[in-house]
Amino acid sequence: MPLRYIVRRLGVFLIVVWAAASINFAIPRLSPVDPIREALLQVTSMGASQAGMDVLVKTFAARFGLDQPLWKQYVNYLIDSARGNFGFSITFFPTRVIDMIAVALPWTIVLITVSTLLTFVIGTILGAFLAWPRVPRVVQLIGPPLLTLSAIPYYLLGLILIYVFAFVLKVFPLGGGYTVGTTPTLTLPFLIDAFHHSILPALSIVLADLGGWALSMRGMMVTVQGEDYMTLAEAKGLKDTRVFSRYAIRNAILPQATSLALSMGRVVSGAVLVEVVFAYPGVGNLLYQAIRTFDYFVIYGIVFMVIVAIGLATLILDLLLPALDPRIAY
Repeated sequence: MPLRYIVRRLGVFLIVVWAAASINFAIPRLSPVDPIREALLQVTSMGASQAGMDVLVKTFAARFGLDQPLWKQYVNYLIDSARGNFGFSITFFPTRVIDMIAVALPWTIVLITVSTLLTFVIGTILGAFLAWPRVPRVVQLIGPPLLTLSAIPYYLLGLILIYVFAFVLKVFPLGGGYTVGTTPTLTLPFLIDAFHHSILPALSIVLADLGGWALSMRGMMVTVQGEDYMTLAEAKGLKDTRVFSRYAIRNAILPQATSLALSMGRVVSGAVLVEVVFAYPGVGNLLYQAIRTFDYFVIYGIVFMVIVAIGLATLILDLLLPALDPRIAY
């Protein structure tokens, strides 16, 4: 691979990260709400005087650097983000943002990674079978209902699953990442409890995404069946299983791999609405709470982390695709 190509892709990656980070800085500040005042109103008594409140707001604004000119705040934001230092949470001061993310991130990574990989494998195989003319009829009957589920949003499926399996049947808990009052530890009972709580959130993601993966794979399989190499393989008398696995799936799966890489880049952001519906202690729920309370620095930390993750996934994909398919290099 030419060095100039690698340098160009690295340059594009840095520009994209800078542009997205700049937008991330600007959007929360479009709101007229003062985050310091909002946070103080939640913890101070109703009898606090206006003068006393103003003094507190100025003190904390200086502590968070929000009293500086906007351009200086922007420069400090870029420098701190590049160093991975997102400062302190406004709502939960003096808790550091990086510590809050570190607590929530493992929950999201496990939930979204397992759900995404499971959906990718099942959806890709199902889509390949749906497009292949010589498969059992029962597979073709299963396809349409699963494809229909792809039109239902995560959160709506989550609410339906909660009502059926948690409220009516009482098979799974209503929400949360573990039983209330339990201390998170790496012990077998806690891991079983956490797994039990994660089934419904994971199921809502799998059911909502399965149809999309299957539909895209089905489309690619239909496309490759008209290619010359497929006609040649069938003319040579190769077995159906060999033609299916070595010629059809192998050439149709490349766009699926591209989509998977981009999906894995979004793993750190979590499925925000799913985590909110199930009160799951992941990054998505943390981001929602930060937006609701105008906690600038938590928003900056989470969104910047998502920007870098998606950018890195795209960069790695750009560098790997020519190796996976030499035709792309042309």
